[in-house]
Amino acid sequence: MSSSGVIGYKSRVAGTQGGKKESAPNGRSGRTAAGPERTPEAFWCPDLVSTRDLGPAGVDAVLDLARIMKARPADFRKTLTGRQMVMFFEKPSLRTRLTFEAGMVSLGGSAMFVDQTHERLDAREKLSDVAHNLERWVDLIVLRTYSQRSIEGMAQHAGVPVINALSDVEHPCQALADYLTLMERFGDVTNRCLAYVGDGNNVAHSLLLTCACLGSSIRVATPQGYAPDPQIVADARAIAEQTGAGIYLMSDPHEAVAGADAVYTDAWVSMGQEREEDERTRIFPPYQVNEQLMAGAASHAVFMHCLPAHRGLEVTDAVMDSTQSVIFEQAENRLHVQKAILYLLLGGGDRLPARSAHA
Repeated sequence: MSSSGVIGYKSRVAGTQGGKKESAPNGRSGRTAAGPERTPEAFWCPDLVSTRDLGPAGVDAVLDLARIMKARPADFRKTLTGRQMVMFFEKPSLRTRLTFEAGMVSLGGSAMFVDQTHERLDAREKLSDVAHNLERWVDLIVLRTYSQRSIEGMAQHAGVPVINALSDVEHPCQALADYLTLMERFGDVTNRCLAYVGDGNNVAHSLLLTCACLGSSIRVATPQGYAPDPQIVADARAIAEQTGAGIYLMSDPHEAVAGADAVYTDAWVSMGQEREEDERTRIFPPYQVNEQLMAGAASHAVFMHCLPAHRGLEVTDAVMDSTQSVIFEQAENRLHVQKAILYLLLGGGDRLPARSAHA
């Protein structure tokens, strides 16, 4: 997996946190992100490009609100009335698209979808030009792209919030939904351990960062050469120094799963890696989640997968369809987490004002 988006991330954040987004043409300034003097109760995050944008306080804010919204959906039905969201997806989607659309509509807003699977977002025109168009028409942009750089670039240039709905580097909405699921099952997750086995991909990256923000524990077992990106790991461990989280990398899936409260896996071949399919199918079988591997986890352990799953490859039918499986709870919680994100970015809480996108 390319780590170009990871390497470029810190410089982008360093240049925007506490300051302003790039000025739009015609002298119209972008939104101002909150500086460190903001109170902890304020939602200071102008975009969700990475879990690192949220930090521990932001992750707590999203998950706390998601629980409330799930329990009391009627209280939020008109909170985003008149707000418009556009989604550009370079990759196919079931859960991500429908949960964002359903979430926005359930909050009173409207959603538009642009199928970008035929070409990259910046294929026809410069990304900054696309951004400056969109910021005049809609209130929020959701991107599902092959490159993290596309999402970072859109967030840099657009004067409205941008959400990462999946890139080659991160899948922040998925990991937030996953930890909401774990909280519903176990309550406080600070003394719980999640074992992730398989490819050290975008989902693994976001799980590492979210776990670190929550002060929980995670063990990631991958084959040699398929470990998570070193910069992501370093960032997760830096957060863990503040929260007391445990971040552990290894190669033995049985060591990772031993006594774990949850066992998580993902596809061995992600979208865009089809040329590596034969090699990956040869390397990854020892990391299949089956009944034997699950037996090494705690007796109360749950099985997790972000879906779609390739039954018979990274996981067996017996595990997928077992009573330990919480895969559909994870899928449901995508809706509630994303509703919370939409609300916080667009209309909720003590947030610095955004200029109107409808000039």
